[in-house]
Amino acid sequence: PGIGVISLERAYPLTLGSNIGTTTTAILAAMASPGETLNNSLQIALCHFFFNIMGIMLWYPIPFTRIPIRLARGLGNHTAQYRWFAAVYLVICFLVLPLSIFGLSMAGWQVLVGVGVPIVALVIFVIVVNVMQSQCERFLPRILRSWEFLPRPLHSMEPWDAVVQSMFGFCGRRCCCCCKCCRTEEEDEEKMKRRNSKKSLEMYDNHGMSRDEDTVETVKATNL
Repeated sequence: PGIGVISLERAYPLTLGSNIGTTTTAILAAMASPGETLNNSLQIALCHFFFNIMGIMLWYPIPFTRIPIRLARGLGNHTAQYRWFAAVYLVICFLVLPLSIFGLSMAGWQVLVGVGVPIVALVIFVIVVNVMQSQCERFLPRILRSWEFLPRPLHSMEPWDAVVQSMFGFCGRRCCCCCKCCRTEEEDEEKMKRRNSKKSLEMYDNHGMSRDEDTVETVKATNL
């Protein structure tokens, strides 16, 4: 989808099918396990298989339930506009969020519920308000028809983008002197190579020899 060879709508069922394909390897590996652990390994492999099947039945058959396509398009648009967004998304989803949930679960289910339920309720509220802002804005109170009442960093990426750009600019000015020196040295080496190649070409391209060859050819032609 990134280079336009295949559309996002066609890539979506391919990814779902690949998820089903990965479960077959787990089932085959479970069937090769010893007899005393065959029961448990097959149960885990079949749980993986049916989990992916239920995910496909939930997010694919009915067109309006194909929410991952819209989410992927939105994330792609944000990443195309703000290149750092992809790295932040990966760090939050695969490092910060799992570690936070693990830490809260280690503190006890009371802490997990007390912290997790308000956050989940806030996320659901934001999603519902966003959908209503795009579909039926007139049913919302006047203050919720846009997020302009919030501070700008809470409803726009531009302040964060300015911070990230300033950080990278500071690193480029202060921390990358060695890189700049290396680049200048490489550029000087390339210039020297180009000059040497031009000199070698000039050595091979002897105009005097070419003129002598032309005169010999003309003499031969006149003799004939």
